[in-house]
Amino acid sequence: MAKLPIINYRQLIKKLKKAGFVFERQGRGSHEFWVNYDTKRVVMISKHSTKTIPKGTLNNIIKEAGINIDDFVEL
Repeated sequence: MAKLPIINYRQLIKKLKKAGFVFERQGRGSHEFWVNYDTKRVVMISKHSTKTIPKGTLNNIIKEAGINIDDFVEL
């Protein structure tokens, strides 16, 4: 199993787009909803472009997206 990378919001969005996610709508505050219509999965992400995403939060986002950690690292 691969280690989780240290990434920021922009890098995460690039990987989610490669996995088939598209921006759905703006939530409250700085939160965004991203949807994969093929898998019917919804992921909520806090938009802070300059900060790195904490490992626990990134792990939860990957689980919600239904992506294997190894596959996520390769995206």
